[in-house]
Amino acid sequence: MREEVKEIQDGQVELKLLAGVPLAYAKGNLLMPIAVRGGELVCAVSDEEGLFALRELSREMSLKPRPLWGTPEMITGAINRYYGQLGSAEEVMEDIREEDLTSVATEFERPKDILELTGEAPIIRLLNALLRQALKERASDIHIEPFEKDLEVRLRVDGVLRKILAPPKIIQDALISRVKIMANLDIAERRLPQDGRIRLLIGGRDVDVRVSLMPTIHGERVVLRILDRRSGVIGMGEIGMEQQFRNRFEEMLQRQNGIILVTGPTGSGKTTTLYAALNKVHTEQKNIVTIEDPVEYELKGIGQIQINPRVGLTFASGLRSILRQDPDIIMVGEIRDLETAQIATQASLTGHLVLSTLHTNDAPSAITRLLDIGVEPFLLASSLVGVLAQRLVRLNCPSCSGEHKLSSEYLEHIGTSIDGLNFSVYKKGRGCANCGNTGYIGRAGIFELLLITPEIRALITEKADARTIRDKAVSQGMRPLREDGFIKVARGLTTPEEILRVTQKEYAGIQV
Repeated sequence: MREEVKEIQDGQVELKLLAGVPLAYAKGNLLMPIAVRGGELVCAVSDEEGLFALRELSREMSLKPRPLWGTPEMITGAINRYYGQLGSAEEVMEDIREEDLTSVATEFERPKDILELTGEAPIIRLLNALLRQALKERASDIHIEPFEKDLEVRLRVDGVLRKILAPPKIIQDALISRVKIMANLDIAERRLPQDGRIRLLIGGRDVDVRVSLMPTIHGERVVLRILDRRSGVIGMGEIGMEQQFRNRFEEMLQRQNGIILVTGPTGSGKTTTLYAALNKVHTEQKNIVTIEDPVEYELKGIGQIQINPRVGLTFASGLRSILRQDPDIIMVGEIRDLETAQIATQASLTGHLVLSTLHTNDAPSAITRLLDIGVEPFLLASSLVGVLAQRLVRLNCPSCSGEHKLSSEYLEHIGTSIDGLNFSVYKKGRGCANCGNTGYIGRAGIFELLLITPEIRALITEKADARTIRDKAVSQGMRPLREDGFIKVARGLTTPEEILRVTQKEYAGIQV
């Protein structure tokens, strides 16, 4: 009688067993090794070919075959999931012998030999392991940093960098040359910055990697930005916005014209919020065009333009051309100069809804920034609909978070409650295997939304400073970033330390 399996659970799979069965063999035969139990080799198979492969494998291992029958889709998904957990970069580094490293470094001194390296070459194994580990740990970036006597590799996970590897200095050139080969860059050029892109399939996942190389005094520094296409664009309900906030923001998105700005420092999730907003408003009846640097994710049904300053395609020139494409909604990746700001303002006044980003610390500062670069106050007052400022905070790990008490100093500073929520007790993760011993897993946004009311318009026309605009907005109901963060603390989603980390200027010196 055939034994069937619908799903393979994490606790069932022995990862050590997978190390002895090549991925190509498992994929080619749709064979998922699970465990060795009572002298039997337990594997999931989907057809007779897989059963034959299991018999051959069990014979080599001197075990009895025990097939579990499943669907091809389930087995393929399991192979991608569990093989992706194998071989961290540190483990691969330990497996590579010193003579291997010396050999591969010598090979890379002769450029003609580089492309002859096989997939089993140590440097290729190491870089592949780094990419796999980064994807497994949900890293957004890989940093390869050369120093005088050392080479360091760090991952940025949930916005925080963490050192994972210190390979020997001898492989520095080889590792960086391998990155250049994959990104189709000039391996002989070491004096100038280079940018490129790598398209990969890792464990069945379609991944884009943006590559940036920068020469330093100790060699080229590499940053790999990882964009997992499978994760796609998240929806408005997933970015962490409170329902009241979300309702107001979505009302702004229904406008036929005007400018909506999203502000915050680099890495605060501005582009993700704009993508979520575009997905929300996109219909067959609307023509949406974006101009970005770079295009991070492809949005179905939306025209996306990548700027290219080398051929004269800038935000400003591209925006002029977009206006001849009969758009309803325009997204400008970033307003960087007066020309772009003026064109965006004019577009918003002639029946277009314009979405864009600015690098400012809070919402009121976005207004003063545009005034400072030369936008006329009366034009800005007429066109601006609202400004959304945001930061990203790490979320508590659900597996290891427990209750803690706030210090009296902190409570005195923030007040005992906001919106009826109590802050005397909060949750914080202890650290476990699930979250990499950080206590956090995943991120969400904290926000402040500045609505442009008649009173705020009058202040813009008068060129009021950011503090005056902020005070008026708060008196009219704007919830500052810190309050939105405190609410997430009170609900057990994050910790006071996280709010302090992303709003350092406001809370310097306050102990939790």
